[in-house]
Amino acid sequence: MDIDILLILQGFRNGVGACLVDFMTKMSFIGEMNTVLIIIALIYWCVNKKFGNYLLMGWSGNRVVNGLLKVTACVYRPWIRDARIVPDSDALASATGYSFPSGHSMNAASLYGGAAIRKELSKVLRIVLGLIAVLIALSRNFLGVHTPQDILVGLGAGLLVMWLTGKLIVWIDKDPKKDIIVVCVGIAISVAVAVFAAFKSYPVDYDEAGKLLVDGAKMANDTYKGVGWCVGFWVGWILEKRYVNFSTDIPLMTRMTRLTTGLLSYYAVSLILSPLFKSLIPGVCGTIISCFIQMFYVSFIFPLCIKHFERTSTSTK
Repeated sequence: MDIDILLILQGFRNGVGACLVDFMTKMSFIGEMNTVLIIIALIYWCVNKKFGNYLLMGWSGNRVVNGLLKVTACVYRPWIRDARIVPDSDALASATGYSFPSGHSMNAASLYGGAAIRKELSKVLRIVLGLIAVLIALSRNFLGVHTPQDILVGLGAGLLVMWLTGKLIVWIDKDPKKDIIVVCVGIAISVAVAVFAAFKSYPVDYDEAGKLLVDGAKMANDTYKGVGWCVGFWVGWILEKRYVNFSTDIPLMTRMTRLTTGLLSYYAVSLILSPLFKSLIPGVCGTIISCFIQMFYVSFIFPLCIKHFERTSTSTK
């Protein structure tokens, strides 16, 4: 049934629906991990710290949940299950790991869906954000890299995590001293997921030529990334809360300065520093550490820097 739906969409994509390929590719792009992370980071740094913190916490949790579900279910990608499926070539680059559930759908649920379920936003904005989340999920079907159940479970699980994240934040706010317990539990769960992914057995299937269809160890790479991001968030979150406590109640020009320097420095960390650590530390540890650095920079290092430089700038005036 799921393959049949993808074949219908594939026929449409290769026919009259060809005009939608570029649009769906762009929708898929705004659901990619790094795209979603930088958008959330800018909200956290420049727009609304509390709201950005909620999105960061929920997205980090969703990455671990997605990684756990993927290495537990070990569902092959559609084109591996059925050779008739020919996905869009541009979409293949972001189609990493196992298929179930869709990582893009959970990213969409984290940012756009997570914002849509917040009642403090206007009704129109919530509807638009919800529509974006749905379109991102559907783009993965349209481009042939996920089945309908992949995106449905991805959206559902992602929204559930965001709802639980909201409840968790309310619980912490009632008793701030419990934050260290939450951090310890979050890190422990992340480490447990990494250990599970490293030591579990994976399906071993071969094609007619005797070639291994899917290398389970490589498929678990996204899981290790999620663990690195999540641990990086929890460590950065508690340190920022204890020792920085920056604010987004700032003038417009300060917001613009943060946005510009944040973008430039984020890409320097993501494209230079993190890959450097990954090359120096091979294997699983390198993957986890490189993603830890990326998230730790977002949640703690950059807030620490802006707090210091903005304070220095104010004192010299």
